Amino acid sequence: MRSNSRMILSKVAALGLFAAVALVLYIVESLIPSFIPIPGIKLGLANIVTLFLLIRFKPWEAGIVLLVRLVLAAAIAGQMISFLYSLAGGLLCLLSMYLLLIFTKKKWIPLVSITGALFHNFGQLCVARLLLASEYVWTYLPYLMLSGAVTGLLTGLICLFLHKKMPSPETIRGEGMQDPEADNEDAEKK
Repeated sequence: MRSNSRMILSKVAALGLFAAVALVLYIVESLIPSFIPIPGIKLGLANIVTLFLLIRFKPWEAGIVLLVRLVLAAAIAGQMISFLYSLAGGLLCLLSMYLLLIFTKKKWIPLVSITGALFHNFGQLCVARLLLASEYVWTYLPYLMLSGAVTGLLTGLICLFLHKKMPSPETIRGEGMQDPEADNEDAEKK
Protein backbone atom coordinates (compact mmCIF):
# COMPACT_ATOMS: atom_id res chain seq x y z
CA MET A 1 0.00 0.00 0.00
CA ARG A 2 2.79 2.40 0.88
CA SER A 3 4.48 1.67 -2.43
CA ASN A 4 1.30 2.58 -4.32
CA SER A 5 0.88 5.88 -2.48
CA ARG A 6 4.54 6.72 -3.11
CA MET A 7 4.03 6.03 -6.82
CA ILE A 8 1.05 8.38 -6.84
CA LEU A 9 3.01 11.08 -5.00
CA SER A 10 5.90 10.60 -7.39
CA LYS A 11 3.57 10.99 -10.38
CA VAL A 12 1.96 14.13 -8.90
CA ALA A 13 5.39 15.61 -8.25
CA ALA A 14 6.53 14.84 -11.81
CA LEU A 15 3.39 16.39 -13.30
CA GLY A 16 3.85 19.44 -11.09
CA LEU A 17 7.38 19.83 -12.38
CA PHE A 18 6.17 19.52 -15.97
CA ALA A 19 3.51 22.16 -15.30
CA ALA A 20 6.19 24.46 -13.88
CA VAL A 21 8.45 23.90 -16.90
CA ALA A 22 5.55 24.62 -19.27
CA LEU A 23 4.70 27.79 -17.34
CA VAL A 24 8.32 28.97 -17.42
CA LEU A 25 8.48 28.33 -21.17
CA TYR A 26 5.26 30.33 -21.60
CA ILE A 27 6.69 33.24 -19.58
CA VAL A 28 10.02 33.18 -21.43
CA GLU A 29 8.18 33.13 -24.75
CA SER A 30 6.06 36.12 -23.69
CA LEU A 31 9.27 38.08 -23.10
CA ILE A 32 10.56 37.44 -26.62
CA PRO A 33 9.59 40.33 -28.90
CA SER A 34 7.51 39.41 -31.92
CA PHE A 35 9.34 39.85 -35.19
CA ILE A 36 6.16 39.41 -37.21
CA PRO A 37 3.50 42.15 -36.97
CA ILE A 38 0.59 39.70 -37.04
CA PRO A 39 -1.29 39.16 -33.74
CA GLY A 40 -1.35 35.62 -32.43
CA ILE A 41 1.88 34.32 -33.93
CA LYS A 42 4.01 32.72 -31.22
CA LEU A 43 6.58 29.96 -30.98
CA GLY A 44 4.45 27.68 -28.80
CA LEU A 45 7.33 26.53 -26.61
CA ALA A 46 5.01 25.26 -23.86
CA ASN A 47 3.57 22.84 -26.41
CA ILE A 48 6.84 20.91 -26.21
CA VAL A 49 5.81 19.84 -22.71
CA THR A 50 2.29 18.89 -23.81
CA LEU A 51 3.56 16.75 -26.67
CA PHE A 52 6.26 15.16 -24.52
CA LEU A 53 3.64 14.23 -21.92
CA LEU A 54 1.36 12.76 -24.58
CA ILE A 55 4.24 10.55 -25.70
CA ARG A 56 5.51 9.49 -22.28
CA PHE A 57 2.48 9.76 -19.97
CA LYS A 58 -1.26 9.19 -20.13
CA PRO A 59 -3.38 11.63 -22.18
CA TRP A 60 -5.39 12.79 -19.17
CA GLU A 61 -2.16 13.62 -17.35
CA ALA A 62 -1.05 15.76 -20.28
CA GLY A 63 -4.48 17.41 -20.17
CA ILE A 64 -4.18 18.19 -16.46
CA VAL A 65 -0.76 19.78 -16.94
CA LEU A 66 -2.13 21.79 -19.87
CA LEU A 67 -5.07 23.08 -17.81
CA VAL A 68 -2.86 23.95 -14.84
CA ARG A 69 -0.52 25.88 -17.12
CA LEU A 70 -3.39 27.73 -18.83
CA VAL A 71 -5.00 28.76 -15.54
CA LEU A 72 -1.70 29.88 -13.99
CA ALA A 73 -0.62 31.71 -17.16
CA ALA A 74 -3.93 33.59 -17.32
CA ALA A 75 -3.66 34.48 -13.62
CA ILE A 76 -0.07 35.68 -13.99
CA ALA A 77 -0.78 37.65 -17.16
CA GLY A 78 -3.95 39.08 -15.64
CA GLN A 79 -5.84 38.59 -18.90
CA MET A 80 -8.64 36.14 -18.31
CA ILE A 81 -10.00 36.73 -21.83
CA SER A 82 -6.81 35.20 -23.17
CA PHE A 83 -7.69 32.10 -21.17
CA LEU A 84 -10.61 31.45 -23.54
CA TYR A 85 -8.34 31.66 -26.57
CA SER A 86 -5.69 29.48 -24.95
CA LEU A 87 -8.21 26.94 -23.70
CA ALA A 88 -9.84 26.44 -27.10
CA GLY A 89 -6.50 26.26 -28.87
CA GLY A 90 -4.89 24.09 -26.23
CA LEU A 91 -7.69 21.53 -26.09
CA LEU A 92 -7.92 21.23 -29.88
CA CYS A 93 -4.15 20.92 -30.04
CA LEU A 94 -4.12 18.23 -27.33
CA LEU A 95 -6.90 16.23 -28.95
CA SER A 96 -5.45 16.39 -32.45
CA MET A 97 -1.97 15.41 -31.29
CA TYR A 98 -3.33 12.56 -29.17
CA LEU A 99 -5.32 11.13 -32.08
CA LEU A 100 -2.42 11.48 -34.51
CA LEU A 101 -0.01 9.85 -32.04
CA ILE A 102 -2.38 6.86 -31.89
CA PHE A 103 -2.66 6.76 -35.68
CA THR A 104 1.10 7.02 -36.23
CA LYS A 105 1.99 4.75 -33.27
CA LYS A 106 3.92 7.63 -31.67
CA LYS A 107 6.10 8.14 -34.72
CA TRP A 108 6.39 11.24 -36.91
CA ILE A 109 6.54 13.50 -33.86
CA PRO A 110 7.28 16.67 -35.89
CA LEU A 111 4.16 16.03 -38.02
CA VAL A 112 2.13 15.52 -34.86
CA SER A 113 3.44 18.83 -33.51
CA ILE A 114 2.65 20.67 -36.74
CA THR A 115 -0.89 19.29 -36.64
CA GLY A 116 -1.26 20.39 -33.03
CA ALA A 117 -0.06 23.91 -33.86
CA LEU A 118 -2.50 24.17 -36.77
CA PHE A 119 -5.42 23.04 -34.62
CA HIS A 120 -4.33 25.38 -31.84
CA ASN A 121 -4.42 28.35 -34.20
CA PHE A 122 -7.75 27.24 -35.63
CA GLY A 123 -9.24 26.95 -32.12
CA GLN A 124 -8.12 30.45 -31.27
CA LEU A 125 -9.62 31.81 -34.49
CA CYS A 126 -12.93 30.13 -33.66
CA VAL A 127 -13.01 31.88 -30.28
CA ALA A 128 -12.09 35.19 -31.95
CA ARG A 129 -14.94 34.69 -34.41
CA LEU A 130 -17.40 34.11 -31.57
CA LEU A 131 -16.19 36.97 -29.38
CA LEU A 132 -15.73 39.54 -32.13
CA ALA A 133 -18.73 38.46 -34.21
CA SER A 134 -16.78 39.22 -37.36
CA GLU A 135 -15.97 37.12 -40.39
CA TYR A 136 -12.78 39.14 -40.91
CA VAL A 137 -10.91 37.03 -38.38
CA TRP A 138 -10.68 34.32 -41.04
CA THR A 139 -8.34 36.57 -43.03
CA TYR A 140 -5.69 35.62 -40.45
CA LEU A 141 -6.11 31.93 -41.23
CA PRO A 142 -3.45 31.60 -43.97
CA TYR A 143 -0.87 33.48 -41.91
CA LEU A 144 -1.59 31.52 -38.77
CA MET A 145 -1.50 28.21 -40.64
CA LEU A 146 1.86 29.04 -42.20
CA SER A 147 3.33 30.18 -38.89
CA GLY A 148 1.79 27.16 -37.16
CA ALA A 149 3.48 24.81 -39.62
CA VAL A 150 6.88 26.45 -39.07
CA THR A 151 6.67 26.75 -35.29
CA GLY A 152 5.05 23.30 -35.00
CA LEU A 153 7.96 21.80 -36.89
CA LEU A 154 10.43 23.55 -34.59
CA THR A 155 8.72 22.43 -31.38
CA GLY A 156 8.23 18.94 -32.81
CA LEU A 157 11.93 18.58 -33.58
CA ILE A 158 12.81 19.76 -30.07
CA CYS A 159 10.35 17.26 -28.58
CA LEU A 160 11.71 14.45 -30.78
CA PHE A 161 15.23 15.25 -29.58
CA LEU A 162 14.11 15.24 -25.93
CA HIS A 163 12.15 12.02 -26.40
CA LYS A 164 15.18 10.24 -27.85
CA LYS A 165 17.73 11.63 -25.41
CA MET A 166 15.85 11.54 -22.11
CA PRO A 167 15.70 8.17 -20.41
CA SER A 168 12.35 6.89 -19.25
CA PRO A 169 11.57 7.06 -15.52
CA GLU A 170 11.75 3.26 -15.36
CA THR A 171 15.26 3.29 -16.82
CA ILE A 172 16.43 5.93 -14.38
CA ARG A 173 14.98 4.01 -11.45
CA GLY A 174 16.66 0.80 -12.57
CA GLU A 175 20.07 2.37 -13.10
CA GLY A 176 20.85 3.70 -9.68
CA MET A 177 17.94 5.15 -7.76
CA GLN A 178 17.28 2.89 -4.84
CA ASP A 179 14.05 2.41 -3.01
CA PRO A 180 14.66 3.58 0.60
CA GLU A 181 11.73 1.55 1.93
CA ALA A 182 13.09 -1.62 0.34
CA ASP A 183 16.42 -0.92 2.03
CA ASN A 184 14.62 -0.45 5.38
CA GLU A 185 12.73 -3.71 4.93
CA ASP A 186 15.97 -5.54 4.09
CA ALA A 187 17.61 -4.09 7.21
CA GLU A 188 14.66 -5.17 9.37
CA LYS A 189 14.86 -8.74 8.04
CA LYS A 190 18.52 -9.01 9.07
